[in-house]
Amino acid sequence: MNTKSSMKSIKLYSLVTFLIVASLYSFKPLPRKIIRDDFKKFYDKYKVQGSFMMYDQKNDQYTIYNEAQTSVPFTPASTFKICNSLVSLETRVVKDEHVVFKWDGKERMLPVWNKDTDMKNAFKNSTVWYYQELARRVGEERMKNWLHKAKYGNADIEGGIDAFWLSGKLRITPNEQIDFLRRLHDNKLPFSKRSMDIVKDIMIAKDTLGAVLRVKTGSGKQDQQYVGWYVGYITTKDNVYYFSNCIQSTDKNPDFGKARLDIANDIIEELKVLKK
Repeated sequence: MNTKSSMKSIKLYSLVTFLIVASLYSFKPLPRKIIRDDFKKFYDKYKVQGSFMMYDQKNDQYTIYNEAQTSVPFTPASTFKICNSLVSLETRVVKDEHVVFKWDGKERMLPVWNKDTDMKNAFKNSTVWYYQELARRVGEERMKNWLHKAKYGNADIEGGIDAFWLSGKLRITPNEQIDFLRRLHDNKLPFSKRSMDIVKDIMIAKDTLGAVLRVKTGSGKQDQQYVGWYVGYITTKDNVYYFSNCIQSTDKNPDFGKARLDIANDIIEELKVLKK
């Protein structure tokens, strides 16, 4: 073997050795999964189908009901308000959560929607028209770019700039909901810290006993079924628990909206998250 060939062999051997050692040092075990088929009782109570996921950050552990469905894409409905808020703040469509939009005078299904409102209250009350106006002001090109940057679901805005998350083609899985929330909490989304801090603030639904609950509901229709969401995360003194509850039914009974919250709350109570 000549000197040149020998040098090439040595370099190749060194590269292979480096890659093997690097892979060993970078190896990270997969999160633990606990499957809870017994959670079916909570869904049966309301006569709905669905799935539940919770990620325990401290213990790198998932608790899951109906794992097969956690990779199924659904319309995000109003849970998209989390992302819509981030995009609207980042593009300066609104400078902060206190910017008020005038009510257009059209009577809508909820009385709380029929008045002037700002983003903070529009998020809390899930005021559809406010977020439709935000999306129109962002525009299709910027919205599409930001959804791709943020890796939000399938990032498909087909169906109209003010309806793609309601009746259009935007889809997100329960797994992706958890991932998006984790990146929001850890400031790993492609938005400024200021924008993320504002959204984290308007997401707060409860702050008590050393635990802060940040959430968003969503309700929509996909194909021939109704879809309901309740997603968010709980920060305690030493941990963060991310959760996604997605329910479906072909018949939207009067308790459908209530079921999203009650099922998740019953599971969270059973898991004793707030008592650890």
